Amino acid sequence: MSNCTRVLIAGGGLGGLALAQALHAAGVEVAVHEQDPTPRTRNQGYRIHLDVNGNAALRACLPPEVLDEVRRSAGISGDLVAMYTDRLVETMAQTFPVESADEITNVDRDAFRRALLTGLGDVVRFGHTVTGYRIIEAGRVRVEFAEGGSDEGDLLIGADGIGSPIRRRLLPDAVVEDLGIRCLYGRMTLDDTTVPLLPASFLRGFCWIADPHGGGAALAPQRFRTPQPDRPDYLMTTLVTHAARLGLPDDRLYALTPSELWTLAAEATARSHPTVRDIFARADPESFFPITIRTSRRVEPWRSGPVTLLGDAIHAMPPTGGVGANTALQDSATLAAEILAASRGGKSLADAVSTYESVMLPRGFDTVERSLRMATQMFATT
Repeated sequence: MSNCTRVLIAGGGLGGLALAQALHAAGVEVAVHEQDPTPRTRNQGYRIHLDVNGNAALRACLPPEVLDEVRRSAGISGDLVAMYTDRLVETMAQTFPVESADEITNVDRDAFRRALLTGLGDVVRFGHTVTGYRIIEAGRVRVEFAEGGSDEGDLLIGADGIGSPIRRRLLPDAVVEDLGIRCLYGRMTLDDTTVPLLPASFLRGFCWIADPHGGGAALAPQRFRTPQPDRPDYLMTTLVTHAARLGLPDDRLYALTPSELWTLAAEATARSHPTVRDIFARADPESFFPITIRTSRRVEPWRSGPVTLLGDAIHAMPPTGGVGANTALQDSATLAAEILAASRGGKSLADAVSTYESVMLPRGFDTVERSLRMATQMFATT
């Protein structure tokens, strides 16, 4: 692989930024094209769980100063996953002792993204919506932007999420399925008024309160190691339910304002256990937004070339298990290692991509299927 090889990444999400950090630190020319006008344009979630695999991937991808920034902006480590009935009777509890102060168990998505952008000011181009690509002379790739203009490189990575135009062009038969589940994400500020209302377990980690009619409430604390200037500590308050139970078609659901979504969530939990009811009633009305839960279906390996995929663009999965972001970070670490091996002359860029895909595909879809089995159990009607 030539030292002048240029790598294009479509999508400035967590996986794309981790990959860009690894390549940029090693001197590989890389350009990230992100459709959002700024890093803070849209809500995609609040608290993200990081596991052993995610931590290892971050150590592999990030320069020390960026990893330190991620750790500073991360949440205080939690050690519990617990499940409850709708009457708050505990049905399962598992603790995960934190081995090291350097270990990260949870991050706020916005704070994480800001940390991953450290030092990438000349690498990430916001307001560039990649609409597709074509292979040009000498096997290079050209991407076109909806806003006008284009860019060229020797390798294109589609890290552009579940609606990826790159995937649709590369794998037109790949299936992304709507599971019929909708999440209303919100958050409740943790302060002297709200913390005393919570069972101690709700401040230790992820808690799931099952709804006997299907779905439930997902609660998890985000208490920052270092205070964030624009966000207080909070409890993630997520209502998970079957789309039909909301009584609204998607076009109306996604047109609701945050405060209208909060009202919908508060009304849906009005007959829940008093603790759950109070949490949603006290949540920030302006913090709510909806998410459709989708999953991808396993695809067969394709002929490797100068275009590949990463994270949700290829193996989107339900949030059950909290492994989606971790799997994307694993993709980033694996692909970075292969590209850097090629840059050192150990293999061709084509072979590097092929090796990455041979690892990424089975690992990613095995994880999808485990998450889907868990989703089926958690969201089922009893």
